[in-house]
Amino acid sequence: MTAISFASTHKALKPLKGVRVLTLALNLPGPAAVMRLQAMGATCTKLEPLAPATLGKGATADPMGIYKRAAYDAMHSGVKVLQADLKTERGQNALHKALARTDVLITSFRPSALNKLGLGWKSLHQRYPALCMVSIVGSPGARAEEPGHDLTYLAENGLVNGLDLPATLYADMGGSLLTTEAVLQALLLRQSKKAQGVFQEIALSDAAAYLALPRTWGLTTPDGDVGGAHAGYRVYACKNGRVAVAALEPHFAARLCVAAGLKPEAAKNMHARSTHNAIAKFLLGQTKQQLDRLAVSQDIPLHSLPR
Repeated sequence: MTAISFASTHKALKPLKGVRVLTLALNLPGPAAVMRLQAMGATCTKLEPLAPATLGKGATADPMGIYKRAAYDAMHSGVKVLQADLKTERGQNALHKALARTDVLITSFRPSALNKLGLGWKSLHQRYPALCMVSIVGSPGARAEEPGHDLTYLAENGLVNGLDLPATLYADMGGSLLTTEAVLQALLLRQSKKAQGVFQEIALSDAAAYLALPRTWGLTTPDGDVGGAHAGYRVYACKNGRVAVAALEPHFAARLCVAAGLKPEAAKNMHARSTHNAIAKFLLGQTKQQLDRLAVSQDIPLHSLPR
């Protein structure tokens, strides 16, 4: 799989040029959001906790730098990273020196932790009236103090099946997009409020709930057309692997049916068990290579996969 560089696809678009972002957010959602903001032209600075001296030069106290250093490095490319202990006078001085020249502050602490650090919105807004703040929390409002992680937010919203872990960190990455959106909203609102900063709260559980809407609406439940009920939208076994088929529209479904030896009219009955069985039998007899060629020659949306 080819790695995608978000920045490389947005070289010509720098709508946030001149905007100064300070982030205290650790782990994934905040840094992923800052990666996008930096790619859109914002000048981004991150203030991290002090890394233990035992970790050596260039070490970080951000857990992401420990879980997967390559991911940490990708998200912090182009970001100025500083370190300070915010529980000390020296650390507070470094923080407020940075805040004095910041347009948007991003955090990922619980509200009680922010208050202990003197970073509650009320006090910040009084000291820096033009500052905007985006606070990433696990759950919204009164539940913001509850512990949780991507997996628990997905489970809460019906996105964890069986004993398998989800393929990616959907709530965290969805939360990063909502955070980016919140920054843009805050900056637009600040313009309308004559340079008065605004506060935005982003809950990762809300991100999971948003991503879960297709399931909530019944689109991806077993009886939904993109949940397995439609024979043209499923993952099937093939001779030497698997194949993801997405022949949902009638013209694609008709081409799939013809390829499987059915009449084009079968595309009108894609929910029938007989149609499912015929397509499954056909695909099981094909190799991944044959199916890749079929996708091109017959213009059928499918993608072969290993077992």
